[in-house]
Amino acid sequence: MKKLMLAAAVAALALAPRLEAQSFVVIVNPANPVTAMSKLQVADLVLKRMPKWKTGQEAQPVDYGDAAVREDFSKAVLGKSTSAVKAYWQQQLFAGKLVPPPEMAGERDVVAFVKSNPNAIGYVSKGAAADGVKIIALQ
Repeated sequence: MKKLMLAAAVAALALAPRLEAQSFVVIVNPANPVTAMSKLQVADLVLKRMPKWKTGQEAQPVDYGDAAVREDFSKAVLGKSTSAVKAYWQQQLFAGKLVPPPEMAGERDVVAFVKSNPNAIGYVSKGAAADGVKIIALQ
């Protein structure tokens, strides 16, 4: 029985996406006390299922327009393809419920948005110049 449980655990680890191998990092404003978040917490903020930080302040997510980085983030954190996320936002807009996060064309724009908004959260490629923002650990 122990061997079977060990084999199942090893298989699950092998199939799980490795966060270290992702092409992106999640960033927040340096004034934000958060240093680490789970994928579910980030997804809840980005998709506005939980639109507030633990401090009670409204989160201000921002999307990055780069197709490859956005796809990687969408799959790894949101559990959906970019096209599925866009469809979700279209449904929310049509129903008059939620407005999608602003989409920035470049990493500098994402960093500038997060840097200038204390409640912002975004993502950029791992090698991006992220001066003035805080990279948080994604668990």
